[in-house]
Amino acid sequence: MSQYTAFTLNRRALLALGTASLAGAALPAFAQLDRPVRLVLPISAGSGVDTIARAASPALGRALGQPVVIENLPGAGGITGAAAVAKAAPDGSTLGLVSNNHVINPAVYKKMPFDAVADFTPISVIGATPLVLVATKSLPANNVKELIALLKSKPDGYNLASSGNGTIIHLAGMLFLDQAGVQAQHVPYKGTGPMVTDLMSGQVQFGVVALPAIQAHIKSGLVKAIGLCGATRSPAAPEIPTIAEQGLPNYDVEGWFAVIGPAKLQAAETKRVHDAFVKAFADPEVVDAMNKQGNVIKPTSPEQAAAFFRSEAARYAALAKKASISLD
Repeated sequence: MSQYTAFTLNRRALLALGTASLAGAALPAFAQLDRPVRLVLPISAGSGVDTIARAASPALGRALGQPVVIENLPGAGGITGAAAVAKAAPDGSTLGLVSNNHVINPAVYKKMPFDAVADFTPISVIGATPLVLVATKSLPANNVKELIALLKSKPDGYNLASSGNGTIIHLAGMLFLDQAGVQAQHVPYKGTGPMVTDLMSGQVQFGVVALPAIQAHIKSGLVKAIGLCGATRSPAAPEIPTIAEQGLPNYDVEGWFAVIGPAKLQAAETKRVHDAFVKAFADPEVVDAMNKQGNVIKPTSPEQAAAFFRSEAARYAALAKKASISLD
């Protein structure tokens, strides 16, 4: 029997149990008194969602009344980490923090070990990270109109970089090409780092990147911002106009992040976790960290999260089919 299932009541747990009994309050589960919450991130350390999770974990631990242990389980576009959450007991001890890729994967992978909606309990879409379309500094285009004209003048003559096949970065770039009515050669990389390196050196011409990962390079002039991908400008970079305001009014893509649990998580536990995340992301230190990263925090209800997952899954499935994106 593991230390997590032994349920040994330590002194603090006994005191808490006694206090709750005297007060006539509902008793928390023993697991909540005895073990930490495992927060699974289906991405590597140092990525955007990882940075968000680590900035919020101390406040989240205080809000839950339990320590939070972050576990990075990257692989297969996020499928490896999500599968670990799907297989976990639905008792609130294992949660996941996922991004757009969670609902994109069913549209691009031929086989999935789980249903991205039915096999999980959506708890809240916490917020979003702005994405920005950037270009190498030597490209003779400084805005959306000029980039479209350039791409039309030489179809397939320029390279669209992405952080990997089937990622939100890939699909955001393909959506731009689709709405602009232009073409480009897609060049996938294994992660954002090498993609940004080649953008700065001019090996590839343009691509979508999360704003926090590229903002310093934009300010230094190593790359140039063509337009923000979201519907509104970002407070973190108000000088960058949106793609929508530059002639593609229906273009709107953000890198959202959400907390999920295994399927059949009880309603009371779902609410407890939801409320703790809301409280944690309202903590002044966390708010400051999110503002510095350019993240917009607007937690949804579990019901809103479930509806959002379904709508996003349908949206990306249509785009992936149109772009003929398919992975084994």
